[in-house]
Amino acid sequence: MESESTILTGLNNKQLEAVTLPHQSALILAGAGSGKTRVLTTRIAWLIQTGQVSPNGLLAVTFTNKAAKEMLTRLTSMLPINTRGMWVGTFHGLCNRLLRAHHREAGLPSTFQILDTADQLSAIKRLMKAMNVDDEKFPPKQVQGYINSCKEEGLRAHSVDAYDSHSQKLRDIFEEYDKQCQRDGVADFAELLLRCYELLERDAHIRQHYQSRFKYILVDEFQDTNRLQYLWLKLLAGQENCMFAVGDDDQSIYGFRGARVGNMRDFETDFKIQYIVKLEENYRSHSNILDAANAIISNNKNRLGKNLWTSAGKGEPVRIYEAYNDNDEAQFIVDEIKMLHAEGAELGEIALLYRSNAQSRILEHALFSANLPYRVYGGLRFFERAEIKHALAYMRLIANANDDTALLRVINFPARGIGARGLEQLQEDARNQSCSLWQAAINKVGNGKLGGKGLEGFVALIREMIDQAYGISLAEIAELATSSSGLIAHYQNDKEGEDRIENLKELVTAAVAFTNQDFGNHNNVDGDSAQDLLTQFLSHASLEAGDHQADVGREALQLMTVHAAKGLEFKAVFISGLEEGLCPHEQSMYENNGLEEERRLMYVAVTRARQRLYLSYAQSRMLHGQVRYGIPSRFLDEIPDELLKRLNSKPAPKAYANYTVGNTRSSNASQKNAMPWKIGQQVAHAKFGNGVVVSYEGNADDLRVQINFGREGLKWLALEYAKLNPI
Repeated sequence: MESESTILTGLNNKQLEAVTLPHQSALILAGAGSGKTRVLTTRIAWLIQTGQVSPNGLLAVTFTNKAAKEMLTRLTSMLPINTRGMWVGTFHGLCNRLLRAHHREAGLPSTFQILDTADQLSAIKRLMKAMNVDDEKFPPKQVQGYINSCKEEGLRAHSVDAYDSHSQKLRDIFEEYDKQCQRDGVADFAELLLRCYELLERDAHIRQHYQSRFKYILVDEFQDTNRLQYLWLKLLAGQENCMFAVGDDDQSIYGFRGARVGNMRDFETDFKIQYIVKLEENYRSHSNILDAANAIISNNKNRLGKNLWTSAGKGEPVRIYEAYNDNDEAQFIVDEIKMLHAEGAELGEIALLYRSNAQSRILEHALFSANLPYRVYGGLRFFERAEIKHALAYMRLIANANDDTALLRVINFPARGIGARGLEQLQEDARNQSCSLWQAAINKVGNGKLGGKGLEGFVALIREMIDQAYGISLAEIAELATSSSGLIAHYQNDKEGEDRIENLKELVTAAVAFTNQDFGNHNNVDGDSAQDLLTQFLSHASLEAGDHQADVGREALQLMTVHAAKGLEFKAVFISGLEEGLCPHEQSMYENNGLEEERRLMYVAVTRARQRLYLSYAQSRMLHGQVRYGIPSRFLDEIPDELLKRLNSKPAPKAYANYTVGNTRSSNASQKNAMPWKIGQQVAHAKFGNGVVVSYEGNADDLRVQINFGREGLKWLALEYAKLNPI
């Protein structure tokens, strides 16, 4: 018993209760920073140590191989056991292991291979070509997403409803894909789980074998399970075994991947959970930060319910900064980081979080200009992202069509039927003629503007883009490169293309910002100046994509999306872009329970901070090449004032402070003088709440003002009757 007490040393009362629960299924509601990994691992060690189960008699499921390895490492430090044969791993890893042992019963060859995401996409493309399926009507990545979504719902092709010719064709491709995989003896990731589930469901002997073997089943990050994963766990547990599910419904942020937060409620009912153990003591953050997080998440409905607390003291107030525009916001963040660093904070202990990847560009530019090393966690810097490099390649061809590197990048992207053999032939022609690939292409297709796919279509496209680019602004050239090239249309057909499209639109914003910075807001420059500006912008993009990102091991700031930040913690956290439409994201308004998941994202972001938390938003922001006047995120309103310290922005520059006419039908001086509100000014209305002035129209006797009221939308109000008050 002495060794048992050693295992349990240091656990708080609730952790101890969870670890030492008797033989029963249990739901452990583990808040952020409450020590859930320790509880899960100690539960396993305690069950083994007390003789309730052998190391091979339990099954522990995680979502990443890293988490599984960490669990096994902790176990070996607690007990003198050999973990080599233990069933601890990811859903895919454990299903693969089970299918290897029963490949014959599962209908698989003993040497079946696993298709990763790229291999699966190649297999789908090969199949669609053999079936003569139009890849424009049925983009392969969209087909891949459809197949995987069906499998994650536990459905085969024959079980999927087809409502029209389009859905019927998708179902046909799915059916033929399954047959092709069976012939080839391969299985994709989704197939591993579905095939394993089907095997256990139909083969009572195998099912009963594993049900009798795994007396205890323990699951980490239970809130991230999808429908099929839950059904698999339920089948494996049977009627007698104990499921120990650890999760946090308030941190369920992967609905777009199929995660189903409702599984926690279903588990409570299906396994007749009598008592939920809540781990609410937080060992990470000060109470001001936790109180802010609690206040935000309390606005979600149907929560299992918990309230984080700490004995670490109140700590510093949560700082809120209202910037006059996005550049001011970025500069504020840079200045605060410099101050924190000067006070002794390591750069690696500071994180900059944002809702979507596209928001990183302006932050990266500010850090680059300030010579502050940074690292984009779990992703690429803005100018290194594939879709941006594609768009820049088109812009490089507009600037210089003889740029072979740029041409090779996009000659068949988006796909236009130029195969490897055709490209080899073009390169051979260029070598023989001692010319660029572009010149070789022109020589090959002639001087006529030919349409269609293939090389002729590519030459016609680049020629047209070069013609259209003469005399237009840099931002318009960027739009050509993102839209006329077909890039945006290509990513619209991609299941996960939304972020890429946002990044492409942000490239237009970058072009506007670069123009304003270097040419004093003179967009309509002559042809030669436009060409110079394009060349300079491309050089700027290359420099910012260069070697400024910190090398591995070097101290650096951490930039990341909120999704990427889950599971991490930092001494100081900046959450930027907290405006309606950005956070919560405007897309969430159109999705079922989308706003609640956005609030959970905010909760995750806030709970990443240990000591200092900065929240910032901007009165105006350049988005998609246009100035947008926003209002503060509703999540800021949900934080009690007593937890906050509001930081005043510096006085706005004259160019911003001066009143400028927006969308007006007339702009004479009398109207301008009659307008008491500045565009971008925040106002309050008795019925619609807080809003931002975005435009006005009419004459001095009949003036109307347009206001963005956020969740209430845009409203035109007669100024005489509007009864607006300044905020």
